[in-house]
Amino acid sequence: MMTASQLRAARALLGIDQKTLADMAGVSLPTIQRMEASDGTVRGIVETLTKVIEALNEAGVELIGENARSETGGRGVRLRRPVPKPD
Repeated sequence: MMTASQLRAARALLGIDQKTLADMAGVSLPTIQRMEASDGTVRGIVETLTKVIEALNEAGVELIGENARSETGGRGVRLRRPVPKPD
């Protein structure tokens, strides 16, 4: 699974725009725009999602799922749940 936030963050890490990602993945610009505009988990045709994830992987971006470890190392950003403040 990939979230819209992950997709936007991945693009930002690569320093590319939506059009460039669309070209890299072999999908249309409106497809990337819809993916990034979605709430939470990106939904779509499995083949299209796979193309985008593979393009990001080939560019050096590792999408890390909830509670998953990153085995390959390298720099990155991860969103975590805020720690509840004691009352």
